[in-house]
Amino acid sequence: MGRNKALLPYHGTTLAAYVVEAVRGAAGGVSVVGSVRRHGGFRCGVVPDIYPGQGPLGGILTVLQQSRADWNLIVACDMPELKVDFLRQLLDLAERSECDAMVPLGPSGRLEPLCAAYHRNSRQGLYSAFARGVRKIATALEEVRTVTWPVPELSCFQNVNTPEEWAPYER
Repeated sequence: MGRNKALLPYHGTTLAAYVVEAVRGAAGGVSVVGSVRRHGGFRCGVVPDIYPGQGPLGGILTVLQQSRADWNLIVACDMPELKVDFLRQLLDLAERSECDAMVPLGPSGRLEPLCAAYHRNSRQGLYSAFARGVRKIATALEEVRTVTWPVPELSCFQNVNTPEEWAPYER
């Protein structure tokens, strides 16, 4: 992308701050994995990444290690279409389930593990995969009781990785 996606201007704030508020609206508390210097302005807790440079799975493990909540919404910072109601529904389904991870399944059949709910019990299985060198979240999820939630609309997962994907959101 050539720029820090978290700091892209969006709806009078930044993209990451928008996502933080959506998560706060659904779950109450919010923590961001990253550096305090870079992310300290998001009005939430900032947790240093325990596994820097190890990708999103390392970030998920960081959250699960520090969180006291049974269920944790894990959401990437680059989803401009994220809605509070969707996240509330995801969390509610997870809390009523018997699983360790509730992962939306997009209309193309693709897992969306960076907009999912993880029970703290999932940490052991995810870490086991991580310790074996697994960095792909979908592969690590094979180690825990995962339930997929079919979601027919892709827009809530739309993330921005290129200037072309960001262009419709720039104002």
